[in-house]
Amino acid sequence: MSTMQQPEVMVVLTSTAATEVRKFMEAEGATPEQGGLRVSVTPGGCSGFKYGLVIEDKPAEDDTIFELEGIKLFIDPFSAPYLSGTTIDYVTSMQGSGFTFGNPQKTGGCGCGSSFSA
Repeated sequence: MSTMQQPEVMVVLTSTAATEVRKFMEAEGATPEQGGLRVSVTPGGCSGFKYGLVIEDKPAEDDTIFELEGIKLFIDPFSAPYLSGTTIDYVTSMQGSGFTFGNPQKTGGCGCGSSFSA
């Protein structure tokens, strides 16, 4: 398992998003000492890639691990290059609430906003 690494900051987690992640971690029984938020990119969606956020009890052996806003983020080697520079936020609007991704590497996306191309 990787030790706590601080590579160049690949992801920004806003304080609003961090507050929501803490709520999810508490609901799932994940402790901040061991658990964290897996941020991933997987092939799929209408535009080629989709984002994933999952609360996990511990990181995988090959994860890059870093801490933002008091939350450990686990990022796998495939996802890391696609996430570099991404800002994760949590927004509430009349259309609903949810996490958003501001990714400077995104070259296109779909109308629903759930997938992207890079």
